[in-house]
Amino acid sequence: MKHNKVGSVMTTDVVRADYGTPFKEVARLLAAHRISGLPVVDEDDRVIGVLSQTDLITRQAATPGPRRRFPFPGLTRGARRQAAKANARTAGRLMTEPPVTTHADDTVVQAARTMARHQVERLPVLDEEDRLVGIVTRRDLLQVFLRSDREIRDEVIEEVLTRTLWLAPNSIDVSVVEGVVVLSGCMERKSETEIALSMTRRIDGVVGVVDKLTYRLDDAHLRIKEQSLQGVADDWLRRL
Repeated sequence: MKHNKVGSVMTTDVVRADYGTPFKEVARLLAAHRISGLPVVDEDDRVIGVLSQTDLITRQAATPGPRRRFPFPGLTRGARRQAAKANARTAGRLMTEPPVTTHADDTVVQAARTMARHQVERLPVLDEEDRLVGIVTRRDLLQVFLRSDREIRDEVIEEVLTRTLWLAPNSIDVSVVEGVVVLSGCMERKSETEIALSMTRRIDGVVGVVDKLTYRLDDAHLRIKEQSLQGVADDWLRRL
């Protein structure tokens, strides 16, 4: 089963900054390109951090006034970092590190989970040598849900029913409305229904799956016996 890869939805023309890019130049880049953040790279195009509008605003908000002082010895590590950023003049001193990234051959689902887990809005995309090749945003990842119901239905029939389960295309009824897939019909084994449901849920663009499948044989006990017999055979072979 094919999944959309990050490389197919990412933006390849990436606005970036170097470690020494001045604060005001970063602000100009964000404003000129109407973006809210950008990656910071080293001389080998490897991402060393990410800089956002929030970092710039935090820097300005933390800038000490004429009567304000930061007693560094008494501050926590986080407070010291914030105090240091108040005087930062370059991208490298302002950036958030380590960067949260993804790879071009990761699936869109994997990238979406990474975004959700780290609560970020964009991910620098790396190649197999961990060099910057693109950037992907939440809007880019949402493109998978723009797949038509017809595309999703065709993939369920071709990839799940025909190629994986070796069933005739019309043996199971597949309907898709607004990304919700309904599977109806009778299969030979219960394990086949579990495979069909599980694989369908993982198809890009599927919002939900409604199970209306039945089966002729509950093979759960057969699978348990097979696993038990396999374990006995392995023990016997280890004694030889």
